[in-house]
Amino acid sequence: MAGVFEIKKARDGQFYFHLKASNGEVILTSEMYKQKASAQNGIASVQKNSGDDTKYSRLKSKNGKVFFTLKAANYQVIGSSEMYNSEAARDSGIASVKKNGSTTTIKDLTKA
Repeated sequence: MAGVFEIKKARDGQFYFHLKASNGEVILTSEMYKQKASAQNGIASVQKNSGDDTKYSRLKSKNGKVFFTLKAANYQVIGSSEMYNSEAARDSGIASVKKNGSTTTIKDLTKA
């Protein structure tokens, strides 16, 4: 099974998406969007940019945990990872986004 994008609607009415790996784990979470079409555009941007290592920023939080963001060609953040305890785990997360980010499987959970 390949990865899958899930579009969801937050309590405040905004839209966001997750990229899930084949094991069902969330590996990338988007920002919030006012329109569903904007979230769909964000997914298209992940599909386009996820294979390019230069689009990933490897960062460290104030509490010392590490994470990454994926940016579009315009340098806007498309999505962020969870917090990881090690750089190796973070790098595995990046590898998973690279592997699963081109998936064309999209589940629209806003209709549920």
